[in-house]
Amino acid sequence: MPLVNPKTYPFADKELTLQVLNLIELSKNHNQLKKGANETVKIINKGYAELTIIAADADPIEIVLHLPLLCEDKNIPYIFINNKQTLGKACGISRSVIACCISTNLNSSLNEQIKNIQNKIEKFLN
Repeated sequence: MPLVNPKTYPFADKELTLQVLNLIELSKNHNQLKKGANETVKIINKGYAELTIIAADADPIEIVLHLPLLCEDKNIPYIFINNKQTLGKACGISRSVIACCISTNLNSSLNEQIKNIQNKIEKFLN
């Protein structure tokens, strides 16, 4: 197992990582997914983000460390996962992705799954 940077907290375990990646794939199909650090920042600042996912192996890690601060300001749950390549594949592209977020949609069928993941992330923080 690779060493985890202490700056990447909360870090998802394997079970939560699989659930988050599955939710990313579903949200891609529902057009609720924004990929990349810049788009993620835009959606967070507008207040449309439900959940933010950040790759822990971004190099250098400092290019994504502003995202947790933004999320905490807006009370948006965020989680680090271990691999940017895996995050890119879940987002449906062949390149690596260092951050993505799931945006809000009031009539979405994913709202229950999003709330479930948000509750699990809250348990990590407490």
